[in-house]
Amino acid sequence: MMRLRRSPPGPARGAGRLRGWLRRLLLVLLLAPPALILAYRVIPPPVTPLMLIRAAQGHGMQRDWVPLAAMAPALAQSVIASEDNLFCRQALGFDFGALRAELQAWWAGERPRGASTLTMQTAKNLLLWPGRDPVRKLIEAWLTPQVALLWPRQRVLEVYLNIVEFGPGLYGAEAAARSFFDKPAARLTPREAALLAAVLPSPLNWSAAAPSAATQRRAAAIERRVAQLGPLLDCAPAD
Repeated sequence: MMRLRRSPPGPARGAGRLRGWLRRLLLVLLLAPPALILAYRVIPPPVTPLMLIRAAQGHGMQRDWVPLAAMAPALAQSVIASEDNLFCRQALGFDFGALRAELQAWWAGERPRGASTLTMQTAKNLLLWPGRDPVRKLIEAWLTPQVALLWPRQRVLEVYLNIVEFGPGLYGAEAAARSFFDKPAARLTPREAALLAAVLPSPLNWSAAAPSAATQRRAAAIERRVAQLGPLLDCAPAD
């Protein structure tokens, strides 16, 4: 009896396998981020892409996770006053008014000033690489509402304040407080908290330990802003 030899897979079969692999890859890309974000709702993130990048650049990695309750309330208040005044009122983690202004500025040929919220910064710092390229911004916009929907605002503050970069190789409120002020984050004064918030836009160049005159003025403005925000701070820890 003659045995028939199998013919090699044709183009149609190869294309079908490729589509199957692409569907599986798309499913992983869709499900992995929310699963990771959901896990980080209850467990501290072990490391972030920025930490690994800075370590490769020779900056080291100094951090010490503490709960939000172990930080002086002035720190969360100062960060909101400095970075995102409407954090406690936002839907889906976006400041839609600021986004509209950004689009109008872009349409008019002006340079956009930035509309990044604390939730957007948390999503970026937690899962993405630094930079301003359009691909990263697009992924950040996709991740932000997932963080906003899966986490309470206090968790956003807690994770942000534990992973944000305060100096070269220095991450989180506890490490920054001990490095700059020789005290735990729970004992930060309002001025020290404002100084930490003041350096966030450029932590590799600005120092809370030896603040320039411009950084001191920025910190003083943050302190005044905290006093002005009132009910807009109602999702932050209270004094």
